[in-house]
Amino acid sequence: MKKVLLIILPLLIICAGTAFVFAQNNQKQKGDTNMTFTDKKILVAYFSWSGNTKSVAEKIHAKVGGDIFRIEPVTPYPDDYNETAYGIAKEQKEKGIHPPIKNMDISSYDVIFVGTPAWWYTMAPPVMTFLAENNFEGKTIIPFVTHGGGGGYTIDKDMAKLAKGSKVLQPLVVYGKGGMSIDKDIADWLNKL
Repeated sequence: MKKVLLIILPLLIICAGTAFVFAQNNQKQKGDTNMTFTDKKILVAYFSWSGNTKSVAEKIHAKVGGDIFRIEPVTPYPDDYNETAYGIAKEQKEKGIHPPIKNMDISSYDVIFVGTPAWWYTMAPPVMTFLAENNFEGKTIIPFVTHGGGGGYTIDKDMAKLAKGSKVLQPLVVYGKGGMSIDKDIADWLNKL
């Protein structure tokens, strides 16, 4: 009888521990983040030329709530990739041009997710304008970056330089629209914040 108890007791402990871990993971998935967004006003702001960053922004917005804002240059970029990427965007980056944008008042927001494609080793120029023209003092910026193969570079650090006085958290870096794992990738990233 003692041998049976010695075998059953450890199994019961393992089962109870597994159930506890499972319950904790399920609870986390419902909130999808360790960061407390309670009583925080949230904005998901993004610039998207091809639609990749827009797609990721909408998925983040669906998870965290708040408001969503598309950063748009006053003069839209051409539809032609080569003209945009190798012409206008490259010139704006090389000359430090921050193109005028259709801006919004961000003063009431506490947490701002900022999305950008990686263009010429940094964020897109309209996002630079958004960061340079607004007061981010005391705000939390959570970057997300889409790219076509180059990665996230130092975009989070570049954002911190422009958004003085803000706290910039770890970015989400996504190839294209993120593929089939994008929802899990976003949830995992939010859980690490």
